[in-house]
Amino acid sequence: MDDPSGLAVVADGLGLKGPRGWAFRDVSADAGPGALIAVAGPSGTGRTCLLLALTGRMKPTEGRAVVGGLELPRRMAAVRRRSALAHVAGVTDLDPALTVAEHLREQELLRRRFGGALPRPRQLLRPRAERRRERRRHIDEALATAGLDLAALPKGGRTAVRDLERVEALRLSLALALLGRPRLLGIDDTDLKLSAAEREEVWELLRSVTGTGVTVLAVCSEPPSDAVVVRTDADRSGGAEADGPAAPAGVGPDDSLAGTGTETGAPAADPARTDDGPGATPDKTDGTPEAGTADETGTAEAAEAADQADHDEKEADADAIAATGRS
Repeated sequence: MDDPSGLAVVADGLGLKGPRGWAFRDVSADAGPGALIAVAGPSGTGRTCLLLALTGRMKPTEGRAVVGGLELPRRMAAVRRRSALAHVAGVTDLDPALTVAEHLREQELLRRRFGGALPRPRQLLRPRAERRRERRRHIDEALATAGLDLAALPKGGRTAVRDLERVEALRLSLALALLGRPRLLGIDDTDLKLSAAEREEVWELLRSVTGTGVTVLAVCSEPPSDAVVVRTDADRSGGAEADGPAAPAGVGPDDSLAGTGTETGAPAADPARTDDGPGATPDKTDGTPEAGTADETGTAEAAEAADQADHDEKEADADAIAATGRS
C-alpha cells in the first residue's frame, strides 16, 4: 500500500498497576503507521499487559498513550474497534477439536454479526451466491496474508487444530484476526518455543503483514533488528515482585515487616516509651499483665458482654412463659 492504513503508536511513561503491584511501568514508544513493533523483555515483565493496554483491552494506570490519534484510556473502545489480537493465551485460544475451516467459518459469522458497520440495504438484496463468493474471497485474502495454505495441510480445511504444527496454528490465529480487517494487530508469544528458522519465518510473515499497511505489535523475547523495540524490563523501580503485593512506600521488600513485630505476632514498639525516659515502665518478670492493659480490658469486656447476653436470654424466656399463661 502506498498510504499505510495502520495506526501510529505513541506512549510516554506508560504504566499499569494491578492488585499485586506494577505489571509494567515507565514504558515509552514512538512508531508510525504500518510499523513492526516488538514488545521485548523476559517473561513476567508485563509484555502481554502492555499488548492489551495498547490495543484498548486494559486500562493504563499512569502515563500517556495515543494510538492512531486516539488517546488512551479515554478512547479505549475506539481503539478496540480498530485493532485485533492473535495468539493470546486465554483470549484467542483455538479449539483443538474444531477444524481449520470451522474456525474460519465461525469467525466470519461473528464478524458479520458483530463487527463493522451495518450492511446497506442494496447489499442485502444481492443474490445469496454473490454474497457467499464475497465471504469466500474475504477468507482467502486473510489466509493469503497469514501465509496459511489449506491445500498443504494434512486434510485441507478439515484438518483439526490439534494436528497443526506450532507455526501453522500461529498462522491460523493470525488469519482469524485479519478477518476483521484491523489497522493494528497485536500478537502474543511470537517466538515462544520456536527454533531459529521458525522464528525468522514468523518475523518474515509479520513483515509481510506490515507491507499491507497494518501496524503489528508483537510480543517476543528476542526482537529483530529492523523492528521498533519497546522494552518492558527497562525500569521496574517502584513495582512489586511477581509473587507478592507492592511494599509500602519507603519500605524495602526485605524489611517491610522489620521493627513492627508482626513477623512474630508481637505488638509494635511504642516510640514514646523508652527504657530510660519519662514515663518508662519497669520490666515485669512475673509474666502477669499490667493493670489496664489491652489483655485485661478485652477480658473484662468479653465477660460483661456474656453477662448481658445471659440476662437478655433469661428475660426472653420469662416473657415467653408469661405469654403462654403457664407462669
